[in-house]
Amino acid sequence: MDNNLFLAWGRFVYRARVKVIVLAVAFVGVSGIYGLDLAHQLSQGGWFDDTSESVEGSKLADNTFGRDRNGDVIALYTPLDGKRVDDPELAARAKAHLANLLEVEKDRIVKIDSYWDGALPSDETGRHAFASIGLRGEDAETLDEYNAIKDELEIDGMQLQLAGVQPVVDALNEGMQRDIRRAEVIALPLVAVLLYFVFGGVVAASLPVIIGGMTILASQGIMRIITNFIDVNAFASAVVTLVSLGLAIDYGLFIVTRFREELAQGRSVEDAVSRSVATAGRTIVFSASIIVVCLAGLLIYPHGVLRSVPYGAISSVIIAAGLSISVLPAILGILGKRIDFLGWERFSQNKSTEQIDAGFWSRLATWAMRRPKLVILPIVAGLVALIIPFTGMQFAGLSERYLSPDDSARVAQQDFDKIFPNYRTEPIRLVIVGADAAQLNAIYDEANQVPGLTGRFDPDEPESKGINVLKAGLLDKTKADVVVDQLRAIEVPPNVKMYVAGIPALEYDSIHGLIKRLPLLLVILLLASFLLMFAAFGSVVLAVKAIVISALSLGSTLGLLTWVFVDGHGAELLGFTPGPIMFAVLIVIVTVIFGLSTDYEVFLMSRMVEARENGASTPEAIRYGIAHTGGVITAAASILIVVTGAFAMSDLVLMKCLAYGMIAALVLDATLIRMLLVPAVMKVLGDWCWWAPRRLAVLHKKIALTTD
Repeated sequence: MDNNLFLAWGRFVYRARVKVIVLAVAFVGVSGIYGLDLAHQLSQGGWFDDTSESVEGSKLADNTFGRDRNGDVIALYTPLDGKRVDDPELAARAKAHLANLLEVEKDRIVKIDSYWDGALPSDETGRHAFASIGLRGEDAETLDEYNAIKDELEIDGMQLQLAGVQPVVDALNEGMQRDIRRAEVIALPLVAVLLYFVFGGVVAASLPVIIGGMTILASQGIMRIITNFIDVNAFASAVVTLVSLGLAIDYGLFIVTRFREELAQGRSVEDAVSRSVATAGRTIVFSASIIVVCLAGLLIYPHGVLRSVPYGAISSVIIAAGLSISVLPAILGILGKRIDFLGWERFSQNKSTEQIDAGFWSRLATWAMRRPKLVILPIVAGLVALIIPFTGMQFAGLSERYLSPDDSARVAQQDFDKIFPNYRTEPIRLVIVGADAAQLNAIYDEANQVPGLTGRFDPDEPESKGINVLKAGLLDKTKADVVVDQLRAIEVPPNVKMYVAGIPALEYDSIHGLIKRLPLLLVILLLASFLLMFAAFGSVVLAVKAIVISALSLGSTLGLLTWVFVDGHGAELLGFTPGPIMFAVLIVIVTVIFGLSTDYEVFLMSRMVEARENGASTPEAIRYGIAHTGGVITAAASILIVVTGAFAMSDLVLMKCLAYGMIAALVLDATLIRMLLVPAVMKVLGDWCWWAPRRLAVLHKKIALTTD
């Protein structure tokens, strides 16, 4: 990635600017149209570890007996006017209604078990009864079937509440789609307003927003293509929108800022465009490369939801970077000095190098370097203190607790669990293979001795092909790990195989699978970041320093998340129920935040290295870098905070967690860390900042990864 290559690319884009724009608009238009039905193609599955015992056992049972459909939809009925569920008129009406529904919707419904056909009990008071509706479809099909029949479950004279797997999943899916629409409808206009004050002009402010909008449209089409080959979870779609929109606008901001700076130096429009691509554009490519590699680290996980995030997000990051170094420079080439058209003179004036060097950020860097140790010690101590709560981090699987406290599906599930404590929509299952009657009874008796169950294990299906399935509910879903461990400790004969499966075991294995692979993910993130940072700057010390500081930023952010979302500080204000953090969300947070932290480091260090290679001393290079990027990084972080803030307004705890994690990281990064801690640390390191072993330095120079 020689600088001359980017310079040549910038000149090509300028000369072919009209063709570049036309081709890009055509691509984005076609992609956007193709992606219009993306929401209907998204999967709801992929939350579990496909390599685990529980998944293996579940597949064996499903392939033998069919999917367990008892918890698909739970229709909880409460008669009005104080009547009981055994009231003759109500009972006859309910029985007829459900029987007719099964007949009319037989293409969607496999079975309906209810109190009124004698298959299920009422509660002790006789005031509540329920029906268990099993749906035919798989994954996204099941959700479509639920939405098709849910309005037909109403029975005159009774209040209806819908619990079970599909109502909860439907509420989560709807929440994520609302979040995406909110980001597109609210965040983009707010970002445009913010950019107006950054640039002081309508035209300049609109350009990063245009790139952001084009990125979303193009990304939706790419995601739609990906759904033809793999299952893409709805959560992945929300993450892709969040990351791609924020990065695209940030990249646009960097290019436009550099272009205006080059114009202020008296360069021609063509030179300003090519120089912007050769400097800011090159940095964008390195930034995108680091984020792509970080996201690719998620591919080590067998969880479908984690694998679908990088497929979509990597495509979006590449699109955002590509549009920023092609379409945006082409537009700037057409606009030229009219970039400040419709501007507010107070803000729109381009600052010269002298004005920038005399500005606030330059003075701040000088202050931080004056007594660097006095800056470093309190900041590092504060960040370490923020990390401490992370020792109390707790994990959990997907459940109704991640919906807002007043969500109808969550209320229904909680009411059902309370009214019918011995019936669980997500039971634990024992899949036993090759056991004779005596061996099966022995396993059955021992399993029933395990504490924490709602009752004894019951056969789920009649024996078939030497396979038996037993099921029982959990008294407390938060203590599933204890029950699963004790069940797996049961000794079975050598010729018998027993799998502990069901949703509680699937979530248990998923959490442990994530934790087991976390060290490998961290190694990938650290090694990739080191190599790319060295490739960008040619310094081992700068690469190591960037990783250490990014790790501090990530750790402090995770500590804050634990303090808020697990310990519950501010839960009432933010509108959520404190509790364990969803296991998959934490892994996404780690990856995205580490990538973003390194991203800002690249933009900051690129200007420092640029000054150093032009002959500046170490303190002067540090000051120059902060002076020329401080305002831009702060603006970029503010924009990303606005975009993320749209997701922070979500009704879903998992999206709130991701959004507030990013906001916390951005605030820390753009203030204490990049503007104070980095210059202070580099001042202490002095000329060691630029050190690399001789052979690596020679290699770096040979492959021309310099800013010359």
